[in-house]
Amino acid sequence: MAATAQRYARFAEFEARGSSPVYEQWTAAISADPEVLELIDGLPEAKRQPNLVLAAARSRGAAAGPYAQFRSFLQEHWEDIRSVILRRSTQTNEPRRCAVLLPLFAEIARTEGRPLALIEVGASAGLCLYPDRYGYRYDDGDLLNDPGRPDLVLDCTTTGNPPLPRACPEIIHRTGVDLSPLDPADPEDLAWLDALIWPGMEDRRILLKAAAETAGQSPARIVKGDLNAEIAGLIEAAPAEAAVVVFHTAVLAYVPKADREIFREKVSSYVDIPGRPVHWISNEGSGALPGPVEPEPVAEPGLFVLHHNGRAVARTGAHGQSLHWL
Repeated sequence: MAATAQRYARFAEFEARGSSPVYEQWTAAISADPEVLELIDGLPEAKRQPNLVLAAARSRGAAAGPYAQFRSFLQEHWEDIRSVILRRSTQTNEPRRCAVLLPLFAEIARTEGRPLALIEVGASAGLCLYPDRYGYRYDDGDLLNDPGRPDLVLDCTTTGNPPLPRACPEIIHRTGVDLSPLDPADPEDLAWLDALIWPGMEDRRILLKAAAETAGQSPARIVKGDLNAEIAGLIEAAPAEAAVVVFHTAVLAYVPKADREIFREKVSSYVDIPGRPVHWISNEGSGALPGPVEPEPVAEPGLFVLHHNGRAVARTGAHGQSLHWL
């Protein structure tokens, strides 16, 4: 139980603190609760993630509140919660991350002089495959790409000198891969995505609903399968006239290290092919991207590292709320 206790203590201190007081309280208490740790340790190792366990409990009715109340609910409904944990996975689909991806998308389209073909790895419901359907407000600047509804506007603060776009690039192809694709128009799948949003983050909940409505009108094709088995075929199927952009956000931490290495080698082999523009954008927690890549900047708790073709270019807020250009 020591490893699980440490995992939950670290989650409380470095992820939940400052973002969700409820999750900070719950995970800190779990880390010192032998009975609850024993329940969690009865799960397969890959299913002991705090995000997954807490989301499963909330999907079955656990309400935000004191830990004692949550603990009682967890113990009383554990078999039901456990079945959700075993059936589901952490598939947080945060559209706001498009705000930190858009500068690279636009820069690639500009330098390549081509429209884009987006391929998302770990696409979940594919809500990040529609960057051209959201509006953006960087710092206190003007609204970029007005979507016609305020619940689809993404706010993002910046530091450094990011190449902020003046317009969204043209996107002519969007597809993705996921072990268990979610349907943005399916009420059960949408309810699961909602449960993955931490307590106290109502703005994310509003955005999720609006983004799912938009995506559900014309959902992108998301292939069910393993990233390493499918990525080559997806790249090769992209339109020849497009610049291909393979991207992922908060995915590799859930992929075994050996498979991350294989994925890096596969994608890098396409990036290096002359005459076929293929770019690779990674927005992951520190240390999730395997080498050899450019050394990451000094880690900052709670922030991701944005890489372009293996080069670190920025630190980003985990939910796309900030962009710190390097």
